[in-house]
Formats: sequence, C-alpha cells, structure tokens
Amino acid sequence: MAGIIVDSELWIRRYHSLPAGGEERIGLVCFPHAGGSASYFHALSGLLSPAVEVLAVQYPGRQDRRAEAPADDLQELASGVIAALEPWADRPLAYFGHSMGALVAFEAARRLPPQVLFVSGRRAPSTHRPEAFHLLDDDGLVAETEALSGTDARLLADPEMRELILPPLRADYRAIETYSPDADAVVETPLEALLGDRDPRVTEEEARAWSAHTTGEFALNVFPGGGHFYLSDQDYAADLAALITRRVARPAR
Repeated sequence: MAGIIVDSELWIRRYHSLPAGGEERIGLVCFPHAGGSASYFHALSGLLSPAVEVLAVQYPGRQDRRAEAPADDLQELASGVIAALEPWADRPLAYFGHSMGALVAFEAARRLPPQVLFVSGRRAPSTHRPEAFHLLDDDGLVAETEALSGTDARLLADPEMRELILPPLRADYRAIETYSPDADAVVETPLEALLGDRDPRVTEEEARAWSAHTTGEFALNVFPGGGHFYLSDQDYAADLAALITRRVARPAR
C-alpha cells in the first residue's frame, strides 16, 4: 500500500471542529485496538478539543468500511495510514496507539516521525509471548474478546453482529501475531508508554521495554487500578487527556 494514493476521508475521522485559526494546532493521530474503530476515540476527542485535534484512524473492514477486506498485515496498515495523512503533512502531529494500535503507530512513526509517540496497553516489540488467538475458533475468539472487555457482550451474542465483528477482529489478531519487526527497530521521537496496572496482557516490565525502541526521551505512565481498556473509563480518560495535553505542549529536550 505504500506509495499509492488512498482516500483520506475513508481512513481519517475528525469529530470536533477546530476554532477559526486553529489549523496550526497539533493533531493527535489515534490508532485503534484489534477489532476497534475510529469511533472509540470520540470521547477522547471531546476531552482534548480544542487544544488538540484528534484524527482517528478507521481501518478497512469495519463500520462504514465493512465492505472492504480487512488488512491482516500490520506493515500494510501503517503504510495506509501514512498515505492517508498526506493532507496533514504540514501540521505538527503526535501519534497515540492503543493495544494493536500501538504497534501500528510505532511502524507509522518509523515512516513519518511525529512530535511524540504514545503507546498504550501494548508490550514492546522486543518482548514476546507465544500467542495465536487468530487461530481460535469463533467461540474462542469471542471468549478472548470478552475477557478483555473490548466489545459489548450483547453485540457478540447477536449472530448477525458476530458475523460483522469477527472477520476484522481475526484479521487484526493475525496482523499482531505475525508482526516481526527488526530486532533493533527504533524511532527517533520521544516515546510515552501507558498502561493500566491490572492489564492482563502487559506487565510494567514489558511496557518499560519500549525504552529500547526510541533514541529520544522515554517515560512510563501507569494508571493504578486500570485494566486493558482503562481509557474507556471516564475518570481514566480525563487523566489521559490531561497527560496528553501537557506532553504535546512540552518541547522535547
């Protein structure tokens, strides 16, 4: 997908308008989790507006893009996002990726460095756990999703909704579990790792390992009591928005 023109309106969603003269304000490109969509960041967009404009990524194969085949290659997703960001290439940008989105954001940052990269709810690429969730049958994949509270259980119980949700979810897990970056893959941008301390998929040690993947500043931010989807909680979301706003306003040392 790299090097070709993509439809930016399909890939990038903006939920809150900038005030007059706000075109120079920083844009926060938000990369969703496995099975997630751009709308997951609607609430965060409201909390950050108007200081920061959220540019939420809509991966193919979900919601209004459900007629498209989902991508099952993480590098392909990253290249697609970078192509879609061309209209904002002259604006200051930061990247925020949650779970799978952290890896997509990392690869995007290797192609087009942002002012700061936020990686949330995902262990560093240099850490490894033997996982093959994409090979589970449908019931197994549903059980994994429910365990992380990533999708409303009522939707997963509806056969028609499952038929829409599971193909892109399985493709996303395949993208994560077949992702194999260079051992020395780094970005040259400041990197902030974030996680809830009750996340069953990421330990503090695994999150801290992101420090080996940047030549810039590194910080680890832990949300006490937060699970894998800590940012879905209103209280954590407010703290997250405050952290992002402070960080993007501070120049790198």
